[in-house]
Amino acid sequence: MKTIFKSSILLLAAVGLAQKPADAQINKVKHVVVIYMENHSFDNLWGQFPGAVGLDNAKKENIIQLDANGQPYTTLPPIPRSSAFPTNLPNTYFNIDQYVAADQISPDPTHRFYQEQFQIDGGKMDKYALYNDNKGFTMGYYNTKDLPLYNLAKQYTICDHFFHSAFGGSFLNHQWLIAAASPVFPNAVERLVAKEDASGKLIKDGMITPDGYAVNTANSINLHPEKDNPENLVPTQNGVTIGDRLSDKKISWAWYSGGWNNIMQGKPAPTFTYHHQPFAYFSKYAAGTLGRKEHLKDETEFLEAAKKGTLPAVSFVKPIGLENEHPGESTVKGGETHAVELINAVLNGPNGKDVVIILTYDENGGFWDHVAPPVIDKWGPGTRIPALIISPFAKKGYVDHTSYETVSILSFIEKRWGLEPLNERDKKADPLSHAFKF
Repeated sequence: MKTIFKSSILLLAAVGLAQKPADAQINKVKHVVVIYMENHSFDNLWGQFPGAVGLDNAKKENIIQLDANGQPYTTLPPIPRSSAFPTNLPNTYFNIDQYVAADQISPDPTHRFYQEQFQIDGGKMDKYALYNDNKGFTMGYYNTKDLPLYNLAKQYTICDHFFHSAFGGSFLNHQWLIAAASPVFPNAVERLVAKEDASGKLIKDGMITPDGYAVNTANSINLHPEKDNPENLVPTQNGVTIGDRLSDKKISWAWYSGGWNNIMQGKPAPTFTYHHQPFAYFSKYAAGTLGRKEHLKDETEFLEAAKKGTLPAVSFVKPIGLENEHPGESTVKGGETHAVELINAVLNGPNGKDVVIILTYDENGGFWDHVAPPVIDKWGPGTRIPALIISPFAKKGYVDHTSYETVSILSFIEKRWGLEPLNERDKKADPLSHAFKF
C-alpha cells in the first residue's frame, strides 16, 4: 500500500510538472523587443514563403479586381505618375522587382480608414485597385527569397495570419499598438470630420469620424511641426497605455525612435514622422513630463543598450522614415537591412539569450492581400501583414497559421508580466500562443 501511495504522489508530481511549463517557462522571457516596420501586406512581401498561405493559395481564390460598376477590369488600371510599369498589366498579382528593384523607391498606395474597408469589400478582397491612388500597383509583390529578412524567417517563426488591428494607416495603428484603442477628438472643426448618410455610407472623407475619433493621419498637440495648424492637432489623450501598465508594476520599458534626439534638439531629420510617436499623444508623455524623459528615447540608445545587455524588459523600436520600408521614402531592401542590424544587435548581445523579438508592420500600406481578415468590431482588423517571432524560445523553421492581430503583442506582454488588459480587444486577442516552444 505504501508503495502504491508513494507512486501516486510521484505520478501527481509528474502531472503537475507537465501542466506547469506553459506559464512557468514564459517567465524565462526577460526581454521583449517589438520592431515596428511600415506599410506592406503579407502577400506583398512573403507571398512566396515555403509553407505559408501565400500566392499559390491565392490562385485558387477570386483575386480579380473590380471596377466602380462591379465588373472585372480588362487589365489592371494603369499606375499613375510612373513610367516604369506597363499600362496593360493582367488583372492579377504581378512581380514588382522586374520593373522597380527592391532597393529603389516605389509608389505609395492608398492606406486610409474608410478606403481600406472599401478595398476589403466584405472579405472579397477585390477593390484594392479601385480605391487606390496608385491603382494597379496594389497588386504587386516582391521576390520573397531576395528579402534581407528571409534567412531569419527561415530560422524562426513566421506568422501568416497576422492582421493589423485597425483599418487605415500608420497613425491609427501606432495608437492601437500601445493603447488598443482609437484616439478621441471631440468638437473637431467641421472640415476635419467625415460625413455619412443615414445608412452609414461615406459621403465625405475626413480625419475624424462623425462620433469623434481620430482615424486618419493627425499630429498631436504635444508633438508636431511648427507649421501645423493648431485646429488639426489631436488633443492630449488621457487613456491607459501598455506603458502605464508596465510602469504600475515597476517593469522597465522604452519607446526608441530613429531621429528622436534631433527632434528634442529642434533639428528634425527630413524623414522623421511625428505621427509615428504614439506615446507623445498621451498626457503622461507630453513635453516636460518625467514620463517622456524616462521612456521616450533615440534608436541609438537602443543599439547601445543591446550591445551592453542593458535593455529594458520591453522595448518598442521605430526606425526613422528612411529605414522603415515605407513606400515612397524608404526601400524594401534598405529598411529590412536596417531591421536585420537591429535584430542581430540584440541576438549577439547579452540579452539575446532570453529575448523575444517581434518584427511586424503597422499596416498593409494599401497593398492587396488575398486572405480576408476576421471581423471583430467597427475598428478592424484590417489586411494581413507580416510578423516574425525571433527568439531562443520561438519554434524553429515554423509557419504559424494561428490568427493574430497587432494587439496580440500587448496580450503577450500582459500574459508574461501578469498585467491587466487595457480593454476587451487585447483581453480577447491570442497572445501568440502557438509561436513558442513553451
